[in-house]
Amino acid sequence: MNFPSSGPSLTLRPARRGAAALVTVAALVALAACDADAPGKEATPVDEATSQAPTDAAGVPEGFDDLYSQDLEWTSCDAGLECATATAPLTWDDPEAGTIELDLKRTRATGEKQGSLLINPGGPGGSGTDFLETAAESFGDRLLAAYDVVGFDPRGVRASTEVACYDDAGKDEYLSADFDVSTDEGLAAKREAAARWAEACGENTGDLLGSVDTPSAAKDMDMLRAVLGDEKLNYLGFSYGTDLGATYAGLFPDRAGRLVLDGAMDPTLDAAAVSKGQAVGFENALRAYVEDCQAGADCPLTGSVDEGMQQVRGVLDRALDRPYPTSGDRVVTQTLAFYGVAVTLYAEQSWPVLTQALDEAINAGTGDTLLYLADFYNDRNTDGSYATNSIEAFTAINCLDARSSADVDTMRAEAAEIEEAAPTVGTFFSYGGVTCADWPYPVVERDYDRSAPGAPPIVVIGTTNDPATPYMWAEGMADTLKSAVLVTYEGEGHTAYGRSNDCIADAVEDYLVDGTAPDDGLTC
Repeated sequence: MNFPSSGPSLTLRPARRGAAALVTVAALVALAACDADAPGKEATPVDEATSQAPTDAAGVPEGFDDLYSQDLEWTSCDAGLECATATAPLTWDDPEAGTIELDLKRTRATGEKQGSLLINPGGPGGSGTDFLETAAESFGDRLLAAYDVVGFDPRGVRASTEVACYDDAGKDEYLSADFDVSTDEGLAAKREAAARWAEACGENTGDLLGSVDTPSAAKDMDMLRAVLGDEKLNYLGFSYGTDLGATYAGLFPDRAGRLVLDGAMDPTLDAAAVSKGQAVGFENALRAYVEDCQAGADCPLTGSVDEGMQQVRGVLDRALDRPYPTSGDRVVTQTLAFYGVAVTLYAEQSWPVLTQALDEAINAGTGDTLLYLADFYNDRNTDGSYATNSIEAFTAINCLDARSSADVDTMRAEAAEIEEAAPTVGTFFSYGGVTCADWPYPVVERDYDRSAPGAPPIVVIGTTNDPATPYMWAEGMADTLKSAVLVTYEGEGHTAYGRSNDCIADAVEDYLVDGTAPDDGLTC
């Protein structure tokens, strides 16, 4: 997977981070302030604090009995949630290699409990514990009544044993760097920057860096299923979380319960095809924004939609030649400017903030709002610290899951194809092969049947103009999983449940709560 050709080559993370909250700059600043680490409430035991795991000997990998039968001590924590820490193996290949920690949070079922529902917001690198804090705002009451909803930080992520690379200052420099990849010298400099990042990740993370792959995280989920006392795994995954859920189904089809995969990824695509698909997805989302902007008042983009697209590209190109000044001591490079534009395309409710950012750039030549948006995307706090390690985990997981070619001629050919398909933003999805070219650990092979034979119905949801996980990816996942039923949301933005309409909500909740799968081909 890849991202800005000018910057560190990270794909736009398909993650649900509540971009719809970016309605005004004031709201954005408030969100950034909330990201900062603050002293938490003192942890106190809760009723039924210990979760007793059932005997699951038939399905326990050899040597991991103690982990599958561990007890969780739940304590009360912030936002009315309950928190616990689970122990997982450093690697599922060797029970003697040591252990890591997985951070968990849950909401208790408000009605008669049916079991636990694990959730994942995407990424890879998204925090499920952070996501849980806002889940009650978007999940239906019936779902919250029926399940203990459990958010977890996957291995390598956030409050679990984490991937670590640069300090905050080094991360600032890395995430804002621009490179002229049109020259061999610029491309070589870009690869060298990625190699230094990879070396730092290896030095500061250790052996965990080689086992944060998606199949290992799916095996962690099976352990959590047993520890939480569930015979089957019930799961709601968004974006990258759909890959995690589909991986679980492939590895453990007999233990799959009710799985909903929203904003689905296509498991059959290689890394180069993913880059092209995302480039086209964001191109289409940007075009929808430009058309909407020009139809309203006070839009800084003039002329036709094509001309408006060219003006957005002009804002990005100007940042490469002359970074935008801000009211602080930082400037907006082309890489940061693109982060700022792209993050607003995850939800159409964020489009007014993009209009404000473009107005500042075009008419005032400044970049304050673009910088706020880029920092929101990167989880950067106003004090210069980073609220999460989402970028580090994102890179590490992707480099173990799949890689693009780092051959220069191959990358240039792929870049030409991507830029033809997405002329406004395609350059920012090219040359991703350099990101993992010098990664210290190899790709992890997936030796299971991706079709998940024998699994119960799996609900796959796609949004027709989703920028980060294009609709055709949902079709690809539905075609791959033997038991999949495809649900389509006709609309803008990334993912559907919790942000679209009652048709989607009913389809998801009827299945998770009542076990009634929607008709294959349902369109909402």
